[in-house]
Parts: sequence; C-alpha cells; structure tokens
Amino acid sequence: MLLCVDIGNTNIVLGLWDKNQWLAQWRIRTIRDQMPDEYAVLLKALLRDRGYDFPDITRVVVASVVPPLTVVFNELFRRYLSTEPLVVGPGVRTGLRIRIDNPPELGADLVADAVAAYHRFRTACIVVDFGTATTFSAVSKEGDFLGVAIALGLGVAAEALAAHTAQLPRVALVPPPAAIGKNTVHSMQSGLIFGYVGLVKELLHRIRAELGGQAQVIATGGLSSVLAPLIREIDAVDPWLTLDGLRIISELNEP
Repeated sequence: MLLCVDIGNTNIVLGLWDKNQWLAQWRIRTIRDQMPDEYAVLLKALLRDRGYDFPDITRVVVASVVPPLTVVFNELFRRYLSTEPLVVGPGVRTGLRIRIDNPPELGADLVADAVAAYHRFRTACIVVDFGTATTFSAVSKEGDFLGVAIALGLGVAAEALAAHTAQLPRVALVPPPAAIGKNTVHSMQSGLIFGYVGLVKELLHRIRAELGGQAQVIATGGLSSVLAPLIREIDAVDPWLTLDGLRIISELNEP
C-alpha cells in the first residue's frame, strides 16, 4: 500500500492507496511541535479505524511546506514503517517541466496539485488551492509549470480581521444572504466571501489570458467547497487533488 502525506501549514492530509483506489483519506490539524512518536500514535489509530496497520504500508510519498515536520515525519516512517519516504523536491520526477526562476523554492504541494491537474486535463490548466494561502498555479498545454500567484488565505484573513479589531467577532466562513449586510456577522461574511470571489475571478481572468485564453480550472483545499460554487469559472473541484498528484509522482519514481 502507498501512503501519501501532504504536510501543510494548517492541515496535514493523508491518503492510503492500493489496487487503483483510495482506501482512506484523512485531514488532521498541523501541530508543529509534535514529536514523531506522537504522530505515530495518531497515524496508527487512523489506520486501525479502517482495518489497517503499519506493516500494510510499503511505500510513502511526502509533500511538505513545513521543514521541521518533514524531519519529524521522515523519522516516523523510518522508525515505525522501516520505509524511506520519497520526499517531493529537486531531482524527483514529476512529468512536468518547471519553468520558474528558482525551481527549488516551489512548494511541493503546488507541484503535486499541478501534476494531478495536468494528468486529468492534458491541456492548459489552473489550480486554485484554497489553503492557508490561496494559490493559483498555471500549467501550459505542453506540460510546463509556468508560475504561481499567491494571495492571503480566506481563513487567515478572517482571523486577522477579528484579531486586529476591537468589536469584530470571528465568523463562520459561509456566504451571507446578501452583499449588503444587515448585521455585523453578515457584513463581515459579505466582505470576506464575496470579496474573495472577486479576487479569484480577477486572477483567473488574467492568468487564463496569459495562457492563451483557454485553460481548465480546478479548485482544491479545505475551503474549496465554500468558494467554488460561487465562481462559475471553476470547472472542477477536488479536495484531495494533492494526494492524487503525490500518488502519480510516486508511480513515476518507482524503481
């Protein structure tokens, strides 16, 4: 079985793949000071809940944007799974040509997203990842990773608004009934949700034009289910897109 692990700033997403299907997928909170043994206990519990255990895992692939946790998880896999993980980075085959100024600085999660999207569409595509940051990754029809636009994540914006004002509360990130808010909660939801819809639409318009006017758009990330239904420019939604990209990368790098 293949274990795919995407270590993000807010969440860690894991998936178990075998015999051409996902057996399980999980999303857990990122805790930066957790030790390998602590994450091992959690991983073992997740696996056992689905009827599996450490010996069932024969391969591991990791994308991480949190370097300290990359070390933690690598130690976990070596100690408990007796497996050397494939960590997505320079030198790893992805099936894409990275055409940016400094390829080593590109986030491994963005690479995995782009791999999965291009594998699905086989033409120019844009991946919108609604995570801690909102990112827009552009891939040409020839399979060149051309670059990224990065904006503040919706959840971070909402937290900042509540943290830096005396009278504004934390609000649920759901669309309000109207753009003109009649109370504080609806007013904040309007600015946050509809404001981000405008941000996403404008960036998609510009990126699509730079790709020649045609590109498939796929959304992923924890908040994709909230924003994608409000944005008709988005052609598909896949909350587990990064895991699928990691699975493809693992297959490309099999001995």
